[in-house]
Formats: sequence, structure tokens, C-alpha cells
Amino acid sequence: MIADFYILLPGLPWTLAVTACAFAIGAVLGLPLMLARNSRSLAVQLLAGGYVNVVRGIPPIVWLFIIYFGLDFHHFRFNPFNASIVALGLTSSAYMAEIYRGGILSIGKGQHEAVVALSLGRLHGFIDVVAPQALRVVVPSLASFAIGLMKDSAVASTIGVAELTERANQQSQVVFAALPIFAMTAAFYIAASLPIAWLSRSVDARMRARVGR
Repeated sequence: MIADFYILLPGLPWTLAVTACAFAIGAVLGLPLMLARNSRSLAVQLLAGGYVNVVRGIPPIVWLFIIYFGLDFHHFRFNPFNASIVALGLTSSAYMAEIYRGGILSIGKGQHEAVVALSLGRLHGFIDVVAPQALRVVVPSLASFAIGLMKDSAVASTIGVAELTERANQQSQVVFAALPIFAMTAAFYIAASLPIAWLSRSVDARMRARVGR
């Protein structure tokens, strides 16, 4: 078991790297997608909504295969790691756009009316009034999504990224004992998700404390 632990351990940084990079891509791209979904232009709304629905309607592993096996630009191909973060990042952007949008929609109409009454403008009103309140709402959802994304990162094993699941699969074929290997792998995933859950609760508690002052 100790030997298995040290064999699986090098896969953890790859799992965390795929998760962190894909989450960062989703967090950045999700914001303009959310703004497009709330645009005054019907055409922009439809385009953004179509993107979100199409991306969310296709399993991440299919996007992974499309990007890794299907895209070939003048003999350029994504390597397994880059293909994984691009595929999961694009998927994340669609889901996180909807998380952001849900946070914005949760803000009472009176807050938006206050922005207009104070003549703050849409941009300053969004940054100074709406966004801070929406952030408090979306933090738990973002944490849950990050944990789910870390589990979804296991699809990277299908194209050879040496993350936890890939190393577990290789080791189980060597020792012919799948149950203890994958049980240990599950423990790695649980251990990696605990700091995310703790950070989410900590941030949420601090935000609630500020609001309560």
C-alpha cells in the first residue's frame, strides 16, 4: 500500500493543474458570456445562449476528443495536457456563465433601481453595487463546481495525461488489484476537495460578517 501511495502521488499535481487551469479559463470566459446573456441586444443574447446550451449539452469527454483528435492546424496539434484544459475550460465557461447569471438575477430589483437613482452608470453600478452582492451568492456554487470539475478532470486520462486516474489504472494492471488502488485514488480526490470546501465556507462566512455590520 505504501508503494502504491508513492506511485499515485505524482498524479495529484497533474489533476490539480488540469482543474486549476480549466477553472481559471472558465472563470474568465464565463464573465463576458454572462454579460452577453444579459445584453440588451437580442442577437447577442441568442448567440451567447446558443453557445451555453451547445457546450453544456455535449459531454466533456466528447469535447476532449474533438479538440485532441479532431483539430489539426497545419500539423499543429494540442498535446494531451493542453487539450484537457482547453476542453474542460470551454465547458467550465458555459457552466460558470450560468452560475454568474444566477447570482446577478438573485439581486433584488431595488438594487438596480438604486444604481439608476444614484446615476452610477451600468459599469460602475455593476462593479460597486451588483457584483459584490452577487459574489456572495455564487461562492458556494463556484466551490461545488470546482470540486465537480476536479472529478471531471479524470477524463484527461483517456488521452494519456498522467493524472490520478491514469496512474491508478496503470498500477492496477501491474498489481492486478484494482479495488485498493482505486480506493486510495478516491481518498486522494476527497483529500484534495476538502481545502476547496473549507475555503468556500471561510469566504462565505467573511462576506456574511461584512454584510451584517
